[in-house]
Amino acid sequence: MTLLARLRDIVGPAQVLSNGDLSAWELDWRRRWRGKALAVVRPGSTEEVAAVVRVCAACGTAIVPQGGNTGLVGGGVPDASGTQVLLSLQRMHRVREIDTANLTLTADAGCVLQAVQEAARAQGLLFPLSLAAEGSCTLGGNLATNAGGTQVLRWGNARDLCLGLEVVTAQGEVWSGLSGLRKDNTGYDLRDLFVGSEGTLGIITAATMKLAPLPAATTTALAACATLADCVALLGLARQRLGAGLTGFEAMGRFALDLVVRHFPALPNPLPAAPWTVLLEQSDTEGEAQARERFEALLGAALEAGIVSDAVVAESLAQSQALWHVRESIPLAQAEEGVNIKHDISVPVSRIPAFVDETDAALQRHLPGIRLVNFGHLGDGNLHYNVQAPAGVDGRRFLDEQEHAVNRIVFDAVAACGGSFSAEHGIGALKRDELAARKSPVALKLMRGIKAALDPQGLLNPGRML
Repeated sequence: MTLLARLRDIVGPAQVLSNGDLSAWELDWRRRWRGKALAVVRPGSTEEVAAVVRVCAACGTAIVPQGGNTGLVGGGVPDASGTQVLLSLQRMHRVREIDTANLTLTADAGCVLQAVQEAARAQGLLFPLSLAAEGSCTLGGNLATNAGGTQVLRWGNARDLCLGLEVVTAQGEVWSGLSGLRKDNTGYDLRDLFVGSEGTLGIITAATMKLAPLPAATTTALAACATLADCVALLGLARQRLGAGLTGFEAMGRFALDLVVRHFPALPNPLPAAPWTVLLEQSDTEGEAQARERFEALLGAALEAGIVSDAVVAESLAQSQALWHVRESIPLAQAEEGVNIKHDISVPVSRIPAFVDETDAALQRHLPGIRLVNFGHLGDGNLHYNVQAPAGVDGRRFLDEQEHAVNRIVFDAVAACGGSFSAEHGIGALKRDELAARKSPVALKLMRGIKAALDPQGLLNPGRML
């Protein structure tokens, strides 16, 4: 019996796709990587995932796990060989349990992030992981890449929200570690091996995640700043005044917002253009009036100190959502502008202004007219420091000719500041060579040892990360 026939026996003939247009699975979101799968296999349960892995392991066939296919580093699509099985987890989308007393939610890996948020909210609870792709990315993918998003400042990355996992190993065994415990010191923390491993060590099939009470009030504002140093000063003042209530702090450079205005003119633009605009959000257990009073006092102090030149506070939930929509439209506007060189970097917050000034200048010396789309999660030190071609230059040609040189300039500057060239998007195929060149030899040796121990055949997402 052929491998495809055995796979059809496991998941059903309709769930093994090997003909027709498979671009929904074979083409990545950025349209930079197009692979060719032997077949797209869509299991409906953990038991089916395990059976698929056992059959593929017996045949020596590589497996590429995929969630919502929203990744940005080429980590979730097959290579061009036509020999890899693309394992899609999208049919596994059940919320298994919500324990309101324990403040936990257990869900299948294929649950769309927005569906997890809504399931929690229906119980009067908050699942705080939030990112622009939440309408299509999946919980398993979020954990496999240790996704960050807009509320890391308060709640941490996906890893910080995860209490337990269910994982299918490279041998097709099931490790059931769906614990809702906050304390469990019983040996090595296997959960943390799989979170952030990008499907190279095992296939996450379910997770138990932390929940929190819904905030009584959420307040959002935009503030205009003359310099990035002023943005950092505003962050310090916001931390001092709001404490743990500060849940979002996003910085957006002028050109990033100019692209949104250019390509999405219907979106609100409540402040005059400024070199930098900050989106702040606080979530509070107190009432709306008290929260707003505290927020307005913060902005008043910032205006008086000269840190902020102008500010506006959302008057309603709809206005708050509109302000966030502007922020989340930057990547879409950049895509409309043309192909670009993306960076997902982290730098200590204190060093970000100097990093940006020096790297901006270095890039302009390298290629005058280069355009910088700088925005991101300033509150946790994560910038999306993206580089657009000079006006009138073909984006694809710019990417092909300049990506290596631009990356070297940016990543060398990041390293000099004690930062990381990959903050929340992962390594995938895009940054694999950078990892090999920039990670310490000791760290790489340990990582390869873990990979060899858990996946000795090298069949799980080969060519990614290592």
